[in-house]
Amino acid sequence: MRHDRDQRGPEIDRALLRRVFAYGVPYRMLLVGVLVTILVVSGLAVVPPLLIRDLVDNAIPAADVGRLTLLGLAMVVVPLISVSVGAFQRWMGARAGEGIIYDLRRALYTHLQGMSLRFFTETKTGELVSRLNNDVVGAQTAITGTFVTIVSNVVSVVVILVVMVQAEWRLTLLAVAALPLFVYPARRVGQMLRAITQRQMRHNGAMGAILNETFNVSGALLVKLFGRRNEELARFSAEAGMVRDLGVRSAVVGRWFFAALGLVGAIGTAAVFWVGGYLVIQGTMSLGTVIMFSSLLVQLYGPLSAMSNARVEFATSLVSFERVFEVLDLRQEIVERPDATDLRSVSGTVEFDGVYFRYLQPDPAGLTAAAGSGEQGETPRSQQPPTRRWALENAAFRIEAGELAALVGPSGAGKTTVSYLIPRLYDVTRGAVRIDGVDVRDATTESLERSVGVVTQETFLFHDSIAANLRYAKPDATQEEIEAAARAANIHEFVASLPDGYETVVGERGYRLSGGEKQRIALARVILEDPRILILDEATAHLDSESEALIQEALERVMVGRTSLVIAHRLSTVQAADRILVLDGGRLVEEGTHEALLETDGIYARMYRTQFRGTGSSDRVRPPAFAIPEGNGGQGAGRSRHGTSTGADWP
Repeated sequence: MRHDRDQRGPEIDRALLRRVFAYGVPYRMLLVGVLVTILVVSGLAVVPPLLIRDLVDNAIPAADVGRLTLLGLAMVVVPLISVSVGAFQRWMGARAGEGIIYDLRRALYTHLQGMSLRFFTETKTGELVSRLNNDVVGAQTAITGTFVTIVSNVVSVVVILVVMVQAEWRLTLLAVAALPLFVYPARRVGQMLRAITQRQMRHNGAMGAILNETFNVSGALLVKLFGRRNEELARFSAEAGMVRDLGVRSAVVGRWFFAALGLVGAIGTAAVFWVGGYLVIQGTMSLGTVIMFSSLLVQLYGPLSAMSNARVEFATSLVSFERVFEVLDLRQEIVERPDATDLRSVSGTVEFDGVYFRYLQPDPAGLTAAAGSGEQGETPRSQQPPTRRWALENAAFRIEAGELAALVGPSGAGKTTVSYLIPRLYDVTRGAVRIDGVDVRDATTESLERSVGVVTQETFLFHDSIAANLRYAKPDATQEEIEAAARAANIHEFVASLPDGYETVVGERGYRLSGGEKQRIALARVILEDPRILILDEATAHLDSESEALIQEALERVMVGRTSLVIAHRLSTVQAADRILVLDGGRLVEEGTHEALLETDGIYARMYRTQFRGTGSSDRVRPPAFAIPEGNGGQGAGRSRHGTSTGADWP
């Protein structure tokens, strides 16, 4: 949220109110019921003082026992009715309020799920959780709490004033004369409480972000490895301390405010008692009327003080709605077109046609970890060097169905960006990415996700069973299908050896498993999805030789008949490829087979020579870790590929 908006606070305008109350429309009957019960409860609230007046002025002087009995019964029945109606009002308010919370959370979650990967790479997760939890509850309170309270106060004041005017207009004017003493203090304190509330929300969000970062297993491991427990405790304590101090300040400000209101109420009540008592002595007013006024004054001053600050309170309650709307108003970059094409019977041809891409500078309502106010479209420093304008610049190539293509190049060359654009995790800035001639922006999201499978180096598994993690790719998969996918990924025997088998819980992010085991489960998950296009951010990098051999043996089976794009870290993968794409500085600088690129003596050849400098002739190296068997489609199918490798990482 921008700083200037923090200072101004929320503005109550018609557009904002319409949007707020739109969330109450589905629950309008419940809310109408709440308003009706407010009228009933407010009307019943003035009945006891009227009964007291009748008791003092009529029943007791006339020694009417029957009337006294009826008044006594009424004193019991009226509160019972009021409590019953109030309970019904609470039930209706809770149904409406919890329904609004559900709708808001669902709307937020749905909207955030539609955000591009860019948003999540630059957003503090703790802030999002705060919006989904704290702010949604605050927004619900604005409708079923603050608004209902304001209406209840207005109705109560009107009903009480009507009764008081009918009883004695002079005492009514005297009672209302104290109202100006409520207005300025109430408004001033309300503004202070609004500012405190806004600061509390910001520090609560920051505290949530710290908890999310340090309590997930990766963050907790980092803290322990670097011995930063005290520093993280200090960082958390600073935010928690601010929340504590603001809470204390809010309580103290509120306490002094209500003490001042109590003093003003006491002055008004004393004035009414003196004047009323004088009129009773003069014989122009009954004693019962003065006693009735004393009871009604207690009920009057509370709502009057609240009404004097109603606008500020309502504006403060809308802070939560504004924070929710800020997220809902974030533009979704990846939007499915109404006439999107459903990709069916995909053969797997992938084409990049003059693709330009850059990472935009986002401004997601103060949620991002990155800072900066540059022109929209500028590249965040966290993703690209300051001198780089494009992550990809005029990338143009074609991978035929069934081919194995290897992406090589130095760090930051744009390899991962290419792998992100095919499944449309980002949209290109210019140009087009096509699958079987269809621009991915024109394809339905579901069919695109069904056609493209991705295995990354950093495998993510949910804190659930192995079977549940595998079924994430295909929820209706049978046990036989799961086991077949696991066998293809060389992980079935390991899973079967576990005490709980496929029901074994893998732990947070799969940390109960080794890196190779997680990679094979991730590969089995993709196999279960059965995509026609497979993207691999070399799954064997940074693994031990045994895990590498198992995964590469699995890849040999998985790649059959599929279009495969591999971000290559192993020379064996590069040599086995039908097509090698060499990226440098976001540009495609070379393309061809291993042998052809060596002959051109360009960047690829220099990288190759650097890799093998001092190792002797190529005939000393071993065969590749895997060979692609015969496939059933495209230029890359129908033959095995062999090459040489030292087993060392490719640059």
